[in-house]
This record gives sequence, C-alpha cells and structure tokens, in this order.
Amino acid sequence: MSERFIKCTELADVLDLLCPMYVLLDETGHICRVGPTLQKLRADQPMKGQRFLELFELNRPKAVSSFAGLMKTSGAKLHLRFRDEPQTGLKGALVSFPGGNGAIVNLSFGISVMDAVRDYALNSADFSATDLTIELLYLVEAKSAAMEASRTLNLRLQGMMIAAEEQAYTDTLTGLKNRRALDHVLGRMVTSGKAFALMNLDLDYFKAVNDTMGHAAGDHVLQQAARIMVEETRGDDIVARVGGDEFVLIFGELTDRKNLQRIAGRLIELLQEPIRFGDQTCRISASAGTVIWCNEGEPKAADLLHEADLALYAAKRAGRACHKFYCSEMRVENQDNSTTQAPAVPVVASGGSVSDPDETAARATGT
Repeated sequence: MSERFIKCTELADVLDLLCPMYVLLDETGHICRVGPTLQKLRADQPMKGQRFLELFELNRPKAVSSFAGLMKTSGAKLHLRFRDEPQTGLKGALVSFPGGNGAIVNLSFGISVMDAVRDYALNSADFSATDLTIELLYLVEAKSAAMEASRTLNLRLQGMMIAAEEQAYTDTLTGLKNRRALDHVLGRMVTSGKAFALMNLDLDYFKAVNDTMGHAAGDHVLQQAARIMVEETRGDDIVARVGGDEFVLIFGELTDRKNLQRIAGRLIELLQEPIRFGDQTCRISASAGTVIWCNEGEPKAADLLHEADLALYAAKRAGRACHKFYCSEMRVENQDNSTTQAPAVPVVASGGSVSDPDETAARATGT
C-alpha cells in the first residue's frame, strides 16, 4: 500500500469528524471518498467512483463546465445542487492538492439547512461539533418544544374554559340547559325575528314522590322526564330545567297549533307512565302551557315566560295532565280565580302498598 494512499485515508478519517459534508476527488474528478453526512443525503446511491460534475450541477461560477475549470476555482465560493431529486441547494469551497493530484470540496447547506434537516431526518450527530448548525438546531428544537408546550397549555386552557362555560349553562342533574342558558337562548330567539313557540311544562305530584320515596327517587324521576323530553323533541329544539320540577321547551320556527298540541299530548302521555326506581314505582303526570310568538311586536323574554306560566296555570286548573295555549283572557282569569288543586295520583311504595290519595293530596301542597 502506497504512502500516498495511507495519507489520504488518514486525511479522510479526520475529515469525517471535522467536516462530514466533504468530497475527496482524484486528479480525474472522480469521487474517492465522501463525508458520512453527505452520503446520507443519497443513502441508496453510493457516491464513490462517480464523477463530481455528473452528480452535482454547478450554478456558480457559471462558466465552469469541466473538472479542469473546476480546479481553477480553488478557494472560491461554489453554489451547486444535486442533479436528481430532491435538488438540495449546497454551498461549498474547493481546495486543490499540490501538483493537481486531486482536491477536497467542503460543502454545507447554507440557508437551506432547515429544509435539509427535515427532508433527510438529520440531527446534531450529522454535523461537526464546531458547526454553527448545531446551535441553530438547538434553538429550533427549543423553540419547537416551547411552542408545543404553549399549544398544549392553550388547548388545555381552552378545554377548561369550554368545560366551565358548559357547566355554567348546564343543569348538572339532568344534563339539560339551565335557567341561565334559557335566558341567553330566549333573548337571542326574540331578537332574531324568527317565530317560535315556548312551552312551560311542570311535573304534577312530583313533591309527593320526594316526600314519600325520598330525594333519590325524585332525582331519578327528573332524569327520566328529561330523557323523555329530549327524545320527543327535535335536535335543534331547546329543553331546559328552570326549577325543581319545571321545564321550558323552545320550538324554533314551529307555530302550528296541531303539531304543538300533538307534541304536548305525547309528552304528557309518556310522563304519566309508571317510572321504576328499584323495587318501587313512581307515578307523576305533567301539565303544560304554550305561548306562540309570530314576530308580532317586540315582546320581552320575561313577558313570554309569564304568558307560558299563565297557560300552565290554566292547565292545572283544568284538572292537570293537559295542555293549554295562552290567550289574553287568561290574565283576567288568573286575577279572579285561585288555582284548583287536582286530586293526587296514588304513589306505589316499596312492597306494593298504595298510599291514601287524600293523604297524598294533602302533602302535595306544591306541584
């Protein structure tokens, strides 16, 4: 083995560490050895043995078209790129050996380093320890980590805000909208100018369930009632729990009395069905009152709620378990008449015993 070859090999080993993007050329312009990082850019295409100018296209200086011309650029800045895809742009400098016995071309990515790192999955081990690219990669990684942490924190905060807002507008027991949400939605409906119907629905004899069977049974009844109302209304209708056993339903752009009567009748029918709670049976009914707004005048949300209440009270006076539409005469009737208490529906307690209806009615002084 010649002394010259040994020296070239030793030189190449040093270059692998100091400038891993180098190309070692012989006197004919063929590649004798290539730095490990540069070879990584064409991992499936060995560069050794290829002609330098057949692998790379020289952009500057433009006048160079041969290896002899390239050798005359010793010390000058080169701008070149791969001839095949991806045509990564490179910068370099050539230093020729004495006597024209070959040359070393040291290459770098220049301003395209971030594209190269992305395209070829490079990391700090692919660059010389003294290369400023290491510092740049560190800064980019630190920035990326900080941005990711910030994005994660923002998403978490946004999720917490959405959850808090959702909780503020949701009845925790039934999952329905609460009074606060109803006020917001109803105000929006009034200002939208679109017609809608507002139904106030109250559970009859619910207090008797609470007093006789306990609050756990009452909570179960409320949850089942909420489920029925959601299932029997459209997806864009609003169902809200605004009191202990009081619900409000808003039907957007639905003002047909027959349809509304059908919906109310269906709800009342389903709510009268026995509700099982463990080995006990709960029995309730429902009364409902509806006001229809057809974009006439500029009503206040509170006025519409009051009118729905008057219709509800009329339904209770009529014997409960029925539905009434609001009319102006109800204001006078509400002033002249007191609410009539309907007979209580028996509550079947544990063991199948039936409570005295008169005694239940006496306890159910509320609704």
